[in-house]
Amino acid sequence: MKLTVALTALLLAAPATATLAEGLPDLAGREVVVVTENAYPPLQFIDASGAAVGWEYDAMAEIAKRLNMAVSYENTSWDAMIPAVSGGQYDIGMTGITIRDDRKEQVDFSDAYMRSEMVMMVRGDETRFADAKSFAENPDLLMAAQPGTTPFYVGVYEVLDGNEANPRIKMFETFGAGVEALRAGDVDLVLTDGTSGNGYVAASEGGLKIVGDKLGAEDFGFIFPKGSDLVAPVNAAIAAMKADGTLAALDKKWFLDYKMGQ
Repeated sequence: MKLTVALTALLLAAPATATLAEGLPDLAGREVVVVTENAYPPLQFIDASGAAVGWEYDAMAEIAKRLNMAVSYENTSWDAMIPAVSGGQYDIGMTGITIRDDRKEQVDFSDAYMRSEMVMMVRGDETRFADAKSFAENPDLLMAAQPGTTPFYVGVYEVLDGNEANPRIKMFETFGAGVEALRAGDVDLVLTDGTSGNGYVAASEGGLKIVGDKLGAEDFGFIFPKGSDLVAPVNAAIAAMKADGTLAALDKKWFLDYKMGQ
């Protein structure tokens, strides 16, 4: 993902009065419950001090400030998130969720706040394959995936043979568990968006690397129960944050400046 910083990070400290200048809706302190997984750095994760941090937390805090809404957070697993938001258990879901038509049947999406490209992450000493074709040709090689995620479907249909039950795909409950299996040698490949993959590689001190060509692009959005009246205000805030450089400043903070694990 190409990151262009239009304004400095000082934009993140813009006063609340900017809301009126931007003409954004005022939600009058409305209480909103946001659910996340805390397992997808650098978008959202638990840092070394035990704090929940990341790009999405900063973005949501800025959205809340601009819209005058009060946000509280809950946690759930990836596979439970879309059904829970669809059922109205939470107001918003955030965990690097790819905007897809099949998911729109269950939830409403915000406008995209980020575009990323799918990459192949492997151990730093991997020499047996260097792209999707050579991975697919070696039946001894295994891939980690979370069921129902974009990396799972890309692995099935763009890397392997289109069989969703292919035994070469090993399922893990969280993305982080799949990365740990890669490090341990239990699997040989993790597909991920470039934002997260580059973050893991940068923090791995040579233990991980990206190989091969990018496997397509994906747009991330927040999710809401169908018909939620929060979609339009959040979209307005996202548009304002794109226009004034706030999103670009967050990209710089979390994808260029931040060293995970420190």
